[in-house]
Amino acid sequence: METQASHPSSKPSDPEKHVATGENYDDEEISPIEQVRLTVTNTDDPKLPVWTFRMWFLGLFSCALLSFLNQFFSYRTEPLIITQITVQVATLPIGHFMASVLPKTQFGIPGFGSKKFSLNPGAFNMKEHVLICIFANAGTAFGNGSAYAVGIVNIIKAFYGRSISFLASWLLIITTQVLGYGWAGLLRKYVVEPAHMWWPSTLVQVSLFRALHEKDDRRMTRAKFFVIVLICSFSWYLVPGYLFTTLTSISWVCWIFSKSVTAQQLGSGLRGLGLGALTLDWTAVASFLFSPLISPFFAIVNVFVGYVLIIYIAIPTAYWGLDLYNASRFPIFSSHLFTAQGQKYNITAIVNDKFEIDLAKYEEQGRINLSMFFALTYGFGFATIASTLTHVALFYGREIYDRYRASYKGKEDIHTRLMKNYKDIPSWWFYILLAVTFVVSLVLCIFLNDQVQMPWWGLLFAGAMAFVFTLPISIITATTNQTPGLNIITEYVMGLIYPGRPIANVCFKTYGYMSMAQAVSFLNDFKLGHYMKIPPRSMFLVQFIGTVLAGTINLAVAWWLLNSIENICQDDLLPADSPWTCPGDRVFFDASVIWGLVGPKRIFGSLGNYQAMNWFFLGGALGPIIVWLLHKTFPKQSWIPLINLPVLLGATGMMPPATPLNYNAWIIVGTIFNFFIFRYRKRWWQRYNYILSAALDAGVAFMAILLYFSVGMENRSLAWWGTDGEHCDLATCPTAKGIVVEGCPLN
Repeated sequence: METQASHPSSKPSDPEKHVATGENYDDEEISPIEQVRLTVTNTDDPKLPVWTFRMWFLGLFSCALLSFLNQFFSYRTEPLIITQITVQVATLPIGHFMASVLPKTQFGIPGFGSKKFSLNPGAFNMKEHVLICIFANAGTAFGNGSAYAVGIVNIIKAFYGRSISFLASWLLIITTQVLGYGWAGLLRKYVVEPAHMWWPSTLVQVSLFRALHEKDDRRMTRAKFFVIVLICSFSWYLVPGYLFTTLTSISWVCWIFSKSVTAQQLGSGLRGLGLGALTLDWTAVASFLFSPLISPFFAIVNVFVGYVLIIYIAIPTAYWGLDLYNASRFPIFSSHLFTAQGQKYNITAIVNDKFEIDLAKYEEQGRINLSMFFALTYGFGFATIASTLTHVALFYGREIYDRYRASYKGKEDIHTRLMKNYKDIPSWWFYILLAVTFVVSLVLCIFLNDQVQMPWWGLLFAGAMAFVFTLPISIITATTNQTPGLNIITEYVMGLIYPGRPIANVCFKTYGYMSMAQAVSFLNDFKLGHYMKIPPRSMFLVQFIGTVLAGTINLAVAWWLLNSIENICQDDLLPADSPWTCPGDRVFFDASVIWGLVGPKRIFGSLGNYQAMNWFFLGGALGPIIVWLLHKTFPKQSWIPLINLPVLLGATGMMPPATPLNYNAWIIVGTIFNFFIFRYRKRWWQRYNYILSAALDAGVAFMAILLYFSVGMENRSLAWWGTDGEHCDLATCPTAKGIVVEGCPLN
């Protein structure tokens, strides 16, 4: 509902018209960044209503729906993440419809004096739309799909077979999601208000908002196109989602060579290197890497080059050529952990009653072994972290330093001046939020320590780590659009300091990594609000309410599925066509074992097999130095600075849980739309590309939910060749002589 007191004009504001400022500015005063000058309007209408019934209804509904859907999908083999762009597109016609049908009658509310309210204060405007999308973004945990800490609940209940209370789970999820907001709010003056901190990713949303709010008089309107594609996507997903599930991974090499282990290792899209593997299932295209229609082509090329180097050169060489770490005793592509004899490691056997490592049982089973693929992904993960630091320092260091200095000395741009029309958020809001969240987190660590394992000093250390990294990583993201992650660093550090306790390790990682990541996402959304001239207090409240609502729904859905689906996440015990394999949680569980339970010293240190992987840190740090020296030596070669080693090395950063099938499909679809169609049918691309992406996501999501409630809950499945998996059963077999694995031929 919107108060009418601040709107003396009886005529509703037109959202398509901006109120001019009446002043002329040169380019530097508008914005020193050309991309911002080209994309963001330098005008504003402060009278546009934002706290409307439509905004609250559509915002809360979108947040609740997306948090439900994304948590639901997170357990599936192809965990589609429905992003805020779907809501951005879908809520526009609904908003206009509500503006046309809701009553405009004004009424008073007891306690608000003479202020008048209305369910319909006028036309649906862009500022309401932005706040609805901020709500939706909170529903996707800022692009992560669901709250990161839900993974802790999943591994405790589904993988370790232990218990955690609903209260401890809820406190853990909410505090890890909100803790970073406290200090992020205090950093706004350094990374949001300065014009040189321009946050490139926000400009995609700004341009989409502007495109959606332009008048649309064509025969095929965007809304009509969205509905048609949604119906087609919804209908088609019945085929790969239920009737013919093999279409999710068309691994035709396995079908031809049904008796060959090596051929199936090469050809399996889900458990091999995915050579020639294709899909007719949109969830396989858009899972893990998000929709390829949204990624720019240069990013797709960098990912493609890195993917080929790692999957088709490094892994085959290490596995078949060098047999590194006895690689042939294990599957070529697996995120499971193994004994030296090629059997799956029995993790629960080495956990004692205190939920800590039982060293006697560990010695009995022997050292943990990783598949060649899993070991190399950790190595490349180490290299990516190191290369990001040196790449940013060498290629962007001067620019970041100059922009940081300019942010102090430079004039305010037009956008910062226009934002002074609105009441700012008092600092004490953030101090109180930080203090309350921190105290609740301490209560969790002290009084519920038997459930979360993390000592109080671990919380202080994790919080300090996240706080120290938030400003530099925000500056890097704001100027280069690259966000280095702290997940591997945090789990490595805690694993060295406090080994043998898996839940303590993942809690430390979540507090250390997620509070920094949430702070950066919070600031990113604030910059979007800055460009779109959204009142700061509205932004803060929407982000905070959306985060708490989404975290609560995430946990409720997780609790429901974990207690209602038999053998959820246990891919050995589930039927072949079951989608409930939890690939993301499998990797989270393995990380808790590697870094927490067993500890990095027994895997990547002196007591483990993979000590050499630490050299990847050095290689990653040196790589960008070589590229930078080449660039300085041959300055006329314009292709040299385009070599982005953090992107190349981190190309397979989503593997595991992503598979080569996901990458194949993502690269092919992304190239078709963001190279060929973008180049040769630019007007069509500009008009419909993002709409197509949103409609495909939405159609698949609604059909998947319908299938679960109609046939999934009662385990009604079809049994024929087309629902019996991808038919690559031998892809998980070892190739070494004398290794006996059930279901595999003996070499």
